[in-house]
Amino acid sequence: MLGAIEAGGTKFICAVGDEFGNIVDRIQIPTTIPEETMPRVIDFFKGYDLEAIGIGSFGPIDVNKESPTYGYITSSPKTAWKNYPFIKQIKNAFSVPIGFNTDVNAAALAESTLGAAKGLDSCLYITIGTGIGAGACIQGKLLQGLSHPEMGHILVKRHPNDVYQGKCPYHLDCLEGLAAGPGIEERWGDKGINLCERGEVWDLEGYYIAQALMQYILILSPQKIILGGGVMNQKQVFPSIYKYLQKLMNHYVFLPELSSYIVSPQLEDRAGIIGSLLLAYKALQDESRI
Repeated sequence: MLGAIEAGGTKFICAVGDEFGNIVDRIQIPTTIPEETMPRVIDFFKGYDLEAIGIGSFGPIDVNKESPTYGYITSSPKTAWKNYPFIKQIKNAFSVPIGFNTDVNAAALAESTLGAAKGLDSCLYITIGTGIGAGACIQGKLLQGLSHPEMGHILVKRHPNDVYQGKCPYHLDCLEGLAAGPGIEERWGDKGINLCERGEVWDLEGYYIAQALMQYILILSPQKIILGGGVMNQKQVFPSIYKYLQKLMNHYVFLPELSSYIVSPQLEDRAGIIGSLLLAYKALQDESRI
């Protein structure tokens, strides 16, 4: 029995299940402040005899096990969670192995193991919602260097007709600042879900996402790209992405048929929580080898 926490910017999803992605119980808790959210998380898991817990968290987070702040949420724009010792708080309540990574890395692991990229050597999972983040899984391992990737904050060329300043509190008009949900709402004056019929909204969104995908493809050459998150529920953005990506790549490198190469999550909105179960299972395996 494994526990999983998908810690998102607006909600925590907690679940109990196994390493095959089977979930026996789950709960959703609003992301407010740690003093309100975390006691509810801990109370949920106290009803189960868990062997390990996996955490897929919004970031940035410290994933370097040699670091004194390993397991912390670090420079988050959510000020109440800045420098929050996530692993420490869970360990205080449960004496079990804990897996810890970003929510997008967890989703990448799930789609690589059980979803749209199953059987492939590599995949890239990108979530476009309240923020933009990406995780890469290569030969069964999550991509990690000095820290975890922060692909949502790359710089992209502005559309010639776009005068919106951008929403990112750190960079203003990086990819996240121009193409995440809050930027869409501020630029167009309404939430994306209410802008379904406005083609210019999704054409501009595809323009920015395609630029990012070009850079990711040229650097990582993933065998599958999976686009999740609330914004990507607007399926009308996919043709715009394909159109602009083909134009940008200009036949420089071979790409498969884009409609089968750049896809929605096969695990749908369960990718993050299933990935967190897999993080728990990996932590349990690592502990057993010691």
